[in-house]
Amino acid sequence: MPINITMPALSPTMEEGNLAKWLVKEGDTVKSGDVIAEIETDKATMEVEAVDEGVVAKLVVPAGTEGVKVNALIAVLAVDGEDVAAAASGASAAPAPKAAAAEAPKAEAKAEAAPAPAAAPATAAPAPAAAPAAASGNRTFSSPLARRLAKEAGIDLSAIAGSGPHGRVVKSDVEAAVSGGGAKAAPAAAPQAVASAPAAAPKGAFDDSVLKLFEPGSYELVPHDGMRKIIAKRLVESKQTVPHFYVTVDCELDALLALRAQLNDAAPRKDSAPAYKLSVNDMVIKAMALALRDVPDANVSWTEANMVKHKHADVGVAVSIPGGLITPIIRKAEEKTLSAISNEMRDLGKRAKDRKLKPEEFQGGTTSVSNMGMMGVKNFAAVINPPHATILAVGAGEQRVIVRKGEMVIATVMSVTLSTDHRCVDGALGAELLNAFKGYIENPMGMLV
Repeated sequence: MPINITMPALSPTMEEGNLAKWLVKEGDTVKSGDVIAEIETDKATMEVEAVDEGVVAKLVVPAGTEGVKVNALIAVLAVDGEDVAAAASGASAAPAPKAAAAEAPKAEAKAEAAPAPAAAPATAAPAPAAAPAAASGNRTFSSPLARRLAKEAGIDLSAIAGSGPHGRVVKSDVEAAVSGGGAKAAPAAAPQAVASAPAAAPKGAFDDSVLKLFEPGSYELVPHDGMRKIIAKRLVESKQTVPHFYVTVDCELDALLALRAQLNDAAPRKDSAPAYKLSVNDMVIKAMALALRDVPDANVSWTEANMVKHKHADVGVAVSIPGGLITPIIRKAEEKTLSAISNEMRDLGKRAKDRKLKPEEFQGGTTSVSNMGMMGVKNFAAVINPPHATILAVGAGEQRVIVRKGEMVIATVMSVTLSTDHRCVDGALGAELLNAFKGYIENPMGMLV
């Protein structure tokens, strides 16, 4: 019996993904553990391994297909001794993938349950010829990107022949229709006796009517990718639901910079390269983790029923990547040495930019650090990334004139701002956490013992 391979759920929140690349072709023999495909989610590109042995009978979903639903059929394996052609033809005749066609049975049941329309008067005009799928009441299956592009171009999706699996309309189909100038949106149907009110836009949302404010031809439309949508959604939710407050302190860096230089000079050599190279950010991560260890009441997450008190400081670090950002996490950072944090962060940062992180490497965490100091930013306030209750915004270290023991001296000073969820970390507790952080930065030998 053929083995169906379906789109895996690569994270608890994943609903769909893009099938970026097949690493096998039809007729190839695969065994359990072989990497067969690359799947793109909103944050990363991940490899999919085969869990069974067999011959690839059919690749149901072509490489490059976007918006493939979780659990949708993507390929079929023929088991040992099974006729490959028969397994492939069975896949062709199989019903639409469960996830892609999830709404079809509901629509059919609704149509069957609806009462039959009253007989038309004898003088009624003959019914028009059968229209494309959408006009006849059947659902036109399409990817989310195809639907958005069709809407922007005024294209009637039901008039487009889909080239995707099971006739699914994909991005290339819409682009072909636009370039060909065909398949324009059908005229609106005659109004019903009772017109339904248009759906109200979410409060504070901007729809495409904002484009009327700009001169035609003075802009181009760049569709949002999955990452940008997720970032927008999460930050709006954060600002709407998390009562932020902010605490800022200045930290003197001269002792930390001197210790960093000393530790880097003492790094053992491995293959003519140093075993580690500490950055200021590595030491910031360690200081934040130790501060949370020392002030455990601030190492929390809010839920409506409970306060979640974390046993370890898992520090997420904001990394800028093309199209957005991601926060790989240093787990149990309070227990790790500076060199271990430095090497782990270097590996995570590289794989983040290549979109090769695993979900468990960027999901969760108990706090975050966002460092824009290397960009010359002096001071800023970051938005909390739920379920975290805190995020530390780190500015640039710069030489400033300060007063020390009644005398003006020059010191390297860094401004940091702690954004805090007031539901679970009150003002005094937030100040205590930030003062603990400042203590480790200004007395960095405490991070080594």
